[in-house]
Amino acid sequence: MVSVRLDHVGKRYDAAIALSDIDLEVADGELFFLLGPSGCGKSTLLRLIAGLIDPTEGRIFFGGREVTRLPTQRRNAVMCFQNYALWPHMTVRQNVAFGLNLRPLTPDQRMERAQEALHLVQLDGFGDRKPAGLSGGEQQRVALARAIVVRPDVLLLDEPLSNLDAKKRNDMRGEIRSICKSARLTTIYVTHDQTEALSIGDRIAIMQKGKVIQIGKPAELYDRPKNSFVADFLGQTNLIKDAAVIGRVGDIARIQTTLGVLAAPATGDLPQKVVLSVRPQRIRFARSNPASNSNVNSIPGQIIESLYLGEATEYIVQAGDQKLKVVHTPPISDSRVILEWDISDTILLPE
Repeated sequence: MVSVRLDHVGKRYDAAIALSDIDLEVADGELFFLLGPSGCGKSTLLRLIAGLIDPTEGRIFFGGREVTRLPTQRRNAVMCFQNYALWPHMTVRQNVAFGLNLRPLTPDQRMERAQEALHLVQLDGFGDRKPAGLSGGEQQRVALARAIVVRPDVLLLDEPLSNLDAKKRNDMRGEIRSICKSARLTTIYVTHDQTEALSIGDRIAIMQKGKVIQIGKPAELYDRPKNSFVADFLGQTNLIKDAAVIGRVGDIARIQTTLGVLAAPATGDLPQKVVLSVRPQRIRFARSNPASNSNVNSIPGQIIESLYLGEATEYIVQAGDQKLKVVHTPPISDSRVILEWDISDTILLPE
């Protein structure tokens, strides 16, 4: 295992800035996600770490070794792309062993290493098959085995599950984490799928327009986003804008909004103009207006739309001039409702 560190890394293409002043460190053995919308620079960053392109500025380290200008083959980093790129005329075992052909190993040693990798990805007994006879998930595991077999210092995954349907993606998430942890690989994983990152990542870097906006553990980013972009991108949220701080009692701030005065936890100095974030899953339908309860925010509203999700229902509630999402179970029959949520579930963000 080896750590990866990027020190003020940037990448420009003529006048276009793809990446700007990237500072981050991935611990050895960590499953680290680069998460962001299309075009934010996450795949470019992965290619810089792989050595497929050179940075315009900054330095890249694997452990204590600088690799900024080293070619890919001297970094011992392996990259898995969205396209599995398996040789159709080769067996699964031959595909997995292909990366060992230039290494000082005997044919028997190569096949033994390939079989060990197939065992790790739970494909024992698949070695003599051809790729065409495999499912998408099985082909993905073959691609992972081919990467693992060379025993890389760093494994780089570029949206590896994008070609799979929803159920297979869900099944493969846990398998990828298990494989990476069993092989003790330092893994950097690019995706735009928040569920993938939240469910299996050790830490996540949120990217926007070529910059890293926030780094943290999944629960930390979800519950304590740095700004409204992170809050809105990482899972669903309701953003209550055009809000202003009008008072503070201890660690609770009073916020004037178009929905009335709401309360939110507050630490440190507060800006006057703020945005409030409330997750749809944290909002409840109250039986009556809990005006006497100082621990909750409460507002009236009217259900204008509902979407059945199976295990729950998503409601769109018109509250004043805002439409709020509420995820709730069991179903609600009344259209006029009172919404409430704990003050502690109100996230105060800079405007």
